[in-house]
Amino acid sequence: MPVKTIAGKEVNVSEDGYLEDMNQWNEEIAKEIASEIGIELTPKHFEVINFLREKTAAKEALTIRGVGKSGVVDIKGLYKLFPKGPLKFSSKIAGIPKPTSCI
Repeated sequence: MPVKTIAGKEVNVSEDGYLEDMNQWNEEIAKEIASEIGIELTPKHFEVINFLREKTAAKEALTIRGVGKSGVVDIKGLYKLFPKGPLKFSSKIAGIPKPTSCI
């Protein structure tokens, strides 16, 4: 398991760059990962990120459709917040494992 320094903290990451332990995550790590992807986080981004973290902690499967029906953001809004891979990039920034629905 590779170790990467993000926002000055060493974290365990998968080969795809997802945090292996969501407890190592903090907002500074999220901001640095987002910056690497080219996304500047807003409060709305953090609403989505916190929703994803809650669902992951509850062991619920994540899908774009499920997030779109959450009431936090619709599917179009999710794509606007996280272009070119809404669930893939939002999950990476949220410090959760790569969803099984992502290729």
